[in-house]
Amino acid sequence: MINDKRGELMKFVPPWVNILAIPKAYMMVERPLTEVIKSGFVRIALARVYAKLKFRRYVKKNKPKDGNAIFSYVNKYVTPFLPPLKLAKYDLAISFLTPHDIVRDKIDATKKVCWIHTDYSSIDIDKNLELSVWRCYDQIVSISAKVTQTFCNVFPKLKDKIIEIEPILSPEMIRQRSMDMTPKEMSKVKDATIFLTIGRYCYAKNLECIPTICRLTRQKGVNLKWFIIGYGGSDEYIRNRIKVNDMEDHVIILGKKENPYPYIANCDWYVQPSRYEGNSITVKEAHILGKPVIITDYPTAGSQLKNGIDGMIVPCEPEKTAEGIVNILKDENLYKNLSENITRSDYSNKNQLQIFYNLLPSV
Repeated sequence: MINDKRGELMKFVPPWVNILAIPKAYMMVERPLTEVIKSGFVRIALARVYAKLKFRRYVKKNKPKDGNAIFSYVNKYVTPFLPPLKLAKYDLAISFLTPHDIVRDKIDATKKVCWIHTDYSSIDIDKNLELSVWRCYDQIVSISAKVTQTFCNVFPKLKDKIIEIEPILSPEMIRQRSMDMTPKEMSKVKDATIFLTIGRYCYAKNLECIPTICRLTRQKGVNLKWFIIGYGGSDEYIRNRIKVNDMEDHVIILGKKENPYPYIANCDWYVQPSRYEGNSITVKEAHILGKPVIITDYPTAGSQLKNGIDGMIVPCEPEKTAEGIVNILKDENLYKNLSENITRSDYSNKNQLQIFYNLLPSV
């Protein structure tokens, strides 16, 4: 079941996979309120407004550092107004993305499993609201050891439900797709180090700091061209930051790309300047394509790469990030050593498939 059947990866879904038709109401959970009302789903719109009011009371009382708890409120108050999903009874139902309330309340299955993608040390949540959802699942899948640790720090009673499955990647497919084209934007770059970052334009990814980091790095004598692939609501803000830092010729927004792998294959360094990550897939994809990686020291950074072996970890503050990058690029042997280590390493993790299969109940 896919909430919205759009996206560049839909064409890779095998024909034997049965993509279910779902009621239009399910698409209204995240659509703009005006669209929800115009589509005739007034009760869902009112439920979302009520959820926001309840969230404001929570904020007034608890003063959280961010607004992540809003999703729990929306899920709680909107899900009851979603129509039942009259489907078969399943052996296994997986809630891969939030809202996990839907699989909990609307799907009939012998076993139910949900996924955690988030570093819980970096967000504020309403623990009671989330606990009421998580505890209804038979198992909870975490994408990394660090994600497990931060989740269990918040919900220690759920520790026995946790299992870990890393994001499963196909090196063969990634390498094949990386040869589809030569990016013309990168092929024109002469005598400059090429950086690439991929991510949603949102607070967690910290892309708005790239223009500042690039300016500070160039001021220290490094000739740098930094490309960004992604999309999201912060697009205009990032473009403004590029203009304010006078980096129009050095920080290039490429937008959303159906196939980002040729860009990874043709950069010099892949850089992930995030504030927090669960388990960055793009870092693993860069390693598969033989690229050294620079990441900031977000809480799960140590589980993403081996610092000094197949990548480098730098501080997250722009000035210190720039200083770290300059030091890395000045070390003439570092890039060669990292590249050789990556070439000798196996980043395939197909062994995770068996852990996934073990989720199946005995039938």
